[in-house]
Amino acid sequence: MTQHVIVVDREEDFKWPGPNRQVLTAKDFVAKEFGKDAGKKYPSSARVINLCRDYSYLSLGYYSSLLAEARGQKVIPSVEVLLDLNWKRLYQTELPELNDLLRKTFSGADDDPVGFTLHLFFGASDDVRLRELSRRVFDLFRAPILAVDLRNGKEGWEIMSIRPISINDLPAGQEDAFAVALDRYTRSAWRAAKPDVPAVYSIAILHNPQERLPPSNERALKKFIRAGEQMGVEMELITRKDYSRLPEYDALFIRETTDLDDHTYRFARKAEDEGMPVIDSPQAILKCTNKIYLAELLTANGVPTPRTLTLDRRQLDRVEAEFGYPVVIKIPDGSFSRGVHKVQNREELNELADKLFEESDLILAQEFMQTEYDWRVGVLNNKPIFVCQYFMAKGHWQVLKYHNGGHVDFSEGDDRSFAVEDAPREVIDIATRAASLIGDGLHGVDIKQTPNGVYVIEINDNPNIDAGVEDAVLKDDLYRLIVRDFIRRIEKRTATLPAAARPAAAPAPAATGSSDEPEAPAHRNSAAS
Repeated sequence: MTQHVIVVDREEDFKWPGPNRQVLTAKDFVAKEFGKDAGKKYPSSARVINLCRDYSYLSLGYYSSLLAEARGQKVIPSVEVLLDLNWKRLYQTELPELNDLLRKTFSGADDDPVGFTLHLFFGASDDVRLRELSRRVFDLFRAPILAVDLRNGKEGWEIMSIRPISINDLPAGQEDAFAVALDRYTRSAWRAAKPDVPAVYSIAILHNPQERLPPSNERALKKFIRAGEQMGVEMELITRKDYSRLPEYDALFIRETTDLDDHTYRFARKAEDEGMPVIDSPQAILKCTNKIYLAELLTANGVPTPRTLTLDRRQLDRVEAEFGYPVVIKIPDGSFSRGVHKVQNREELNELADKLFEESDLILAQEFMQTEYDWRVGVLNNKPIFVCQYFMAKGHWQVLKYHNGGHVDFSEGDDRSFAVEDAPREVIDIATRAASLIGDGLHGVDIKQTPNGVYVIEINDNPNIDAGVEDAVLKDDLYRLIVRDFIRRIEKRTATLPAAARPAAAPAPAATGSSDEPEAPAHRNSAAS
């Protein structure tokens, strides 16, 4: 019988015991499963049902789903669903479809109020008239308990909001209905939604012309466009204002710094929903954005990393007991070396931790490793395509050094590029292995090489590809290699279309040289520790 782990804030919150149900508090689930103890508390095949009271971003409820996914476990609700429901703009694109279904299947009764709330328990509706809508809502947003607020407006019935609620907030008299739905759900198979099938040969490059530290400089973007032209693929620069036009393209390449709480993640989700190949995928953005997820994922899969601790407010003493100073402290979702701090003593630790815990229930402490440079290995479709050394900024311990307490004025260290075959074999092997845990997209794996071995520091979902740096060895072939991989992804998806609906194959790329002079490096997208 499949084991189910029920995650709650307090064990007494859960009132429905069963032979295949193990109840854990969120604090125990997060803390006891980290590192060497992972998998000992319960089998890795266990299915996780997260019933925490608070699912908000960076809460313990959020981390419970995040770390379950890092351990390779099936969890409901997933982090993607939590983000969709917490940041309502992420599900706005689903509302027209749902409202259309609502109006087609539900007319209401004369004595229905103007507005009321529909409750779903694992997709089961508390109003039999709305079963079809309930199934579709659950298909899109798989959460144990959902409240769907409905209103009868000028255009008919419409959904005002979709929100997860806690078992502690079950409506009066609904506990039995929840128990029945829970019993049925824990006996059923957990299935995933099927992706759509895309068209081919038109690629949108999402960028921000005003971004101070973009993943690709202007010259690199022009090289991508030219490589596409040579290979019969139209590549067009788009910005956030082009969201509604996204379905016009056949693939999406994100060349703008990604964040879960902005339009880049929404673009990735929209592209995936349309069946379009997208680099990088929303799953890759989600996984790479949070350093706690990465630490858990790497450790659970035996990838060497600096010794790492996940801490809540009660656990700062562990830093001194297990590391000493200096030690690196990280906010979970920082980027470009922001949110990554080196502290020298307990006073600095206390002061910094007070600030970071205002943003997140958990933070990371990591062993400090002093090196002259970081390796960056670019991996595409599980194959290394470029290798660079990023040297620390002068007088600093990171690749980027910010000045005047801000993030606008900065300096950076030098760089050196290598052919893949000329880089240390252990660096390439561990980078490729680490990137495979994220997916088959384009990733940059940051590695420190020490006398004791190589250690993965971070995996980036949209690594830098700048003219004059990452392309120093392959020149224009680097851009053609990436465009060619997009073609492969598009054709793989297109192969499932009926023959009559398939477009003609792209022409073979024209033979070109690689004579461009590289420009000076712009920056490195690295959170070097």
